[in-house]
Amino acid sequence: MQLINIGFGNMISASRVIAIVSSESAPIKRLISDAKSKGTLIDATYGRKTRAVVIMDSDHVILTAVQPETVAGRAGGSGGDESACDFGERV
Repeated sequence: MQLINIGFGNMISASRVIAIVSSESAPIKRLISDAKSKGTLIDATYGRKTRAVVIMDSDHVILTAVQPETVAGRAGGSGGDESACDFGERV
């Protein structure tokens, strides 16, 4: 299972991610509002500005203070990068 660091020591499962998007557009703001009302919003910003929104296959919406490009880069896995952890390959 590969985990992606979304900042402040928080990790998410890479296999469950549907999309990583910017938080600036009106449709994404509506998505955040709907998730909050349904109770499926996870705020991992620690009070900082929301820069990326991660949409999971479980209908959870995760807010993070890390840029979308950074999260996507961590998801790509560069082998020695400590920001992405693949526990399936470690002994």
